[in-house]
Amino acid sequence: MINNDNYFDINKATWNDKVKVHAKSDMYDLEAFKTGKSSLMLYELEALGDVFGKSLLHLQCHFGQDTLSWSRMGAKCTGIDLSDEGIKLAQNLNDELKLDAKFICCNVLDTSKYVKDTFDIVYTSYGVIGWLPDLKPWGKMIAERLKKGGTFFMAEFHPIVWMFDYLDDKPIMKYGYMRDEVIYEEYEGTYADETSKMLSKEYGWNHGLSEVVNALIEAGLHIEYLKEFDESPYDVLPNLVKTDSAMFTTEDKLYPLIFTLKASKFLY
Repeated sequence: MINNDNYFDINKATWNDKVKVHAKSDMYDLEAFKTGKSSLMLYELEALGDVFGKSLLHLQCHFGQDTLSWSRMGAKCTGIDLSDEGIKLAQNLNDELKLDAKFICCNVLDTSKYVKDTFDIVYTSYGVIGWLPDLKPWGKMIAERLKKGGTFFMAEFHPIVWMFDYLDDKPIMKYGYMRDEVIYEEYEGTYADETSKMLSKEYGWNHGLSEVVNALIEAGLHIEYLKEFDESPYDVLPNLVKTDSAMFTTEDKLYPLIFTLKASKFLY
């Protein structure tokens, strides 16, 4: 039977391929980013506010655009990602833009093996926890890397979104909200470029909101808020409608697309 290490290896190979495609995509718009455009979205900007002079650990940073956007705002940033191609590109961008972020290639669950510093902010966003089989070690690692009084913030696609199979013409509700079993998908293309001929092979896991919240509480964090939104900053799901605020929503707004969570580490 395949184990989690095998799952991670296959996902890593897929993400290495995605980096090459995403770096050339309109969605990531690398040239605009290089000339000063921020990749950060309203949810995280409003939640974290002024980060100048603060230390920030970015989990699952892809090729570092958000990390470097926080760095431009004056944060002292470290980015973590499973993809060595992603980390290589992130380091190159950091050097080209003359920023001072650090990047480390490792499985996010192994972060504490490679990073010993603690941070004012731990941040993660959009399409991250679904790559992890168990959130308890994830929550424990976040608590380990936060300073006392530090802030954890995440913006993520709502678990209901991952109940659907999007590989057919019309999304079909297929996967359980509380599902424990791994989900395997194989398809041509990637969310940033559906016309790409790359073959995505992906192992993922569904996590309900209670699992997210309880993993952080059990790790000793205090939950400040959990919010749900029917608007997404990304047009990465089928048949979304653009709103007047340049966000994206389902036509009928029957379920939320995004949730955000803010937590803190006790001072004692």
